[in-house]
Amino acid sequence: MDVTSDATAGRTAATLALADTRTDCPDEAGRPDGGRPATAPPTPRTPPDAPTTAVASGAPATSATSAASSASATSAASSASGVADPVEPSQAGPRVCGSPAEPAQRQSRQPRPVVTELRLSAFGPHRSAVFPLGPLTLFAGPSGSGKSQALAAYEALAVLASGATLEEAFPDPRARIPDRAVPDAQRRRGFRLGCTVDGPAGPVRLDLAVQAEPTLRIVGERLSQDGQILLATALRDPGRRSVQAAWLTGGAIGVTRAPLPDDRLGTALLPLRVAGSTAGQRKVLTAAEQVVVALRAVFPCDPRPDRMRAAVPPGEGRLLGDCTNLADVLRRTRSECGTRHAMLAQAARTGCAGPVEGLGVRTPAGGGPVAAVLDRGPGRPATELARLGAGELRFLALALVLLTGPGVLAMDPAAELLSARQALTVLADGFDRGLDPRQNAELLRLALLSCGRGHIRLVAAVGEATATAARDLPGVAMVDLKA
Repeated sequence: MDVTSDATAGRTAATLALADTRTDCPDEAGRPDGGRPATAPPTPRTPPDAPTTAVASGAPATSATSAASSASATSAASSASGVADPVEPSQAGPRVCGSPAEPAQRQSRQPRPVVTELRLSAFGPHRSAVFPLGPLTLFAGPSGSGKSQALAAYEALAVLASGATLEEAFPDPRARIPDRAVPDAQRRRGFRLGCTVDGPAGPVRLDLAVQAEPTLRIVGERLSQDGQILLATALRDPGRRSVQAAWLTGGAIGVTRAPLPDDRLGTALLPLRVAGSTAGQRKVLTAAEQVVVALRAVFPCDPRPDRMRAAVPPGEGRLLGDCTNLADVLRRTRSECGTRHAMLAQAARTGCAGPVEGLGVRTPAGGGPVAAVLDRGPGRPATELARLGAGELRFLALALVLLTGPGVLAMDPAAELLSARQALTVLADGFDRGLDPRQNAELLRLALLSCGRGHIRLVAAVGEATATAARDLPGVAMVDLKA
């Protein structure tokens, strides 16, 4: 492993001085390096502490025209000077209303690592956008306002934290390039995103700059806490498929430098690279592990009723993201999770048409595919789920997700921490798609119940009808976007 220690930096610097990754981050026009030459190294300095301020309830929304005008001005300045000062996430953004994302008095005592803020500095239609995330956060807005893009950014960070490559996290990276992005002299364009993870170690920031054109690669990553940079990477040689990384070591060494792959999240690789023998290394490991644990505990869910009607072979009983194996999961919950299965049956009485006494499963005598049924009560024939409407199937699947946990969902949470110390985050784009008001109200009730206990969080995109009903509910944080 090509690792060298920078002893001189440790002896002469009073504070940690790492490469400023903003010089290799896409600016507001989507240029990965802010207009600088590809080989120009970033200026080593200790960056000022500039924490992002969440948009407060009742703050005015920034119009799309104003955002576009600001972005055009920034791009023009970049082209004229050749050096741009990338805009950090600021208060400019959508209106956020409802309960606070995380009360300040709880942030320093957060028992489970959770993502409390999503930043889209330059991502799709979003520029300098800051989204505070609470236990139950709903994105609302007209078509094209960026609801799906925001959830896609969150999901991509989760995929990267699990060790996946950029191609796996961004299968269509050009769709994430900011609108009207102008390439630099090397014809490069990209995007920027990040998040804040709160937990036992306190708030930790992760910021990422990705080059989408001409090749997909990470050109800058920064992990910081309380204004101190713990890890920074920068693209030094475009001809090599690696970035130069530097992380805090402490003691006489100060900073450790080493190349890291340019297609994977460096933060997720730190536990394999850092020994943890010094106080500085332990601080880096604690912050990195907190971010990885929070991001890996994510379950993207989009039930597909057209694929949920057929009987399925018995398996592990872990629900897939499209919920096509719902019958097999109901078979498992009925035998292993009696209390939660009963709660799901109770919810079905509200969300399904006709009388419902319970949820059952039919299995052929000689084995084979299993089919779930609604028990209609004495003297009434049971109804197979295959005969239910699309809205009823989506309702049952989403209710099951909200009432269960990682052990019943097809996901791979971090093994470094007990499940009781992790908070599952459900991502649901089109959460209320195909549902009627009664079903929406019941799902919101279940979400508030589960999210209030602290072990499940929900980040979802909803339509205006659901948003209107949820705005006055205590415990729901609404993010209102504008096209």
